[in-house]
Amino acid sequence: MPDTEALVSLKDVWKVYRIGSVDYPALRGLTLDIFKGEFLAVVGPSGSGKSTLMHIVGGLDKPTRGSVLVGRTKLSDLSGDELAEYRNKQIGFVFQFFNLVQYLTAVENVELPLAISSIDMRVRRAKALELLALFGLKEKAPKRPTELSGGEQQRVAIARSLANDPRLILADEPTGNIDAESAKTVTQAFRKLVDEEGVTVVMVTHNLELIGSCDRVVRLKDGEISMVEQVSR
Repeated sequence: MPDTEALVSLKDVWKVYRIGSVDYPALRGLTLDIFKGEFLAVVGPSGSGKSTLMHIVGGLDKPTRGSVLVGRTKLSDLSGDELAEYRNKQIGFVFQFFNLVQYLTAVENVELPLAISSIDMRVRRAKALELLALFGLKEKAPKRPTELSGGEQQRVAIARSLANDPRLILADEPTGNIDAESAKTVTQAFRKLVDEEGVTVVMVTHNLELIGSCDRVVRLKDGEISMVEQVSR
């Protein structure tokens, strides 16, 4: 069960993009708590603000106004270097198109965040193999992305997102580029991480068949929350 304590708190968050002389509001006064140990789905039509929300929580973009707290840290108070450290050590990103480095093997891809953190090579190799094993991919460790199926590549990407033991995983359409069976496997992997490791997962998805594995669903429309639903599992 999710904790009753919020890991992420967004208060009256606006994001306005200026295109020429026109202001385009992608988020309009969004207020939302994301709880520790929660699997949260974010759904809505294209242009509703889903990816903008993820970018702001992940420290990849800043709100035009409003506040974002992760734990006790206000993201707007962080310097560029501090935001980079926040993204590397506290957040795990999973994207639709995997973003694996094509010339690296599966295990080397999983090691990347640890290499950036200057972790000893033997330590990071052992950790990467452990994470691949968690997703049934240990035997795929020496394979390059082109030798893996779409579902396998996405599981490698999820393993990589866990390398630095983040407390929050942000998954932006993680099943949008894989088949239905692989999508179920990926969603089950997230559910396992939430239940067994206490990780918080926020998943943007268009696939409404997958939200049954989540704890709550936030529906966005035109940059605003139109509904928040508890999921019965």
